[in-house]
Amino acid sequence: QVQLVESGGGLVQAGGSLRLSCVASGRAFSTYFLGWFRQAPGKEREFVAGISWSGGSTLYADPVKGRLTISRDNAKSTVYLQMNSLKPEDTAVYYCVASRSLMAQLPRQYDYWGQGTQVTVSS
Repeated sequence: QVQLVESGGGLVQAGGSLRLSCVASGRAFSTYFLGWFRQAPGKEREFVAGISWSGGSTLYADPVKGRLTISRDNAKSTVYLQMNSLKPEDTAVYYCVASRSLMAQLPRQYDYWGQGTQVTVSS
């Protein structure tokens, strides 16, 4: 069992930055593929970014490439999402997720979900 708790969301102007954090508790955190999904009002959840247990492999959705960076610190059981050059279309609830499947991109591949943190980007 893994519990995930996100923080760092908020309101920011377009072009600004935010850093989301997700602290995990539970066993074998370091063996999971970790990621972030987001869900905007009226839309389905979409994959944003993922990172392997070692941090050596990362995966990004096309709309965020070059602007968002995922990283992890296994010693702190924490995964981060650095968000730069934010756009109004990045507005969504962001969820921290954990999967036993490497490079997973589908919601059904993720075993654990956090409660979500709201990110709002104003124009």
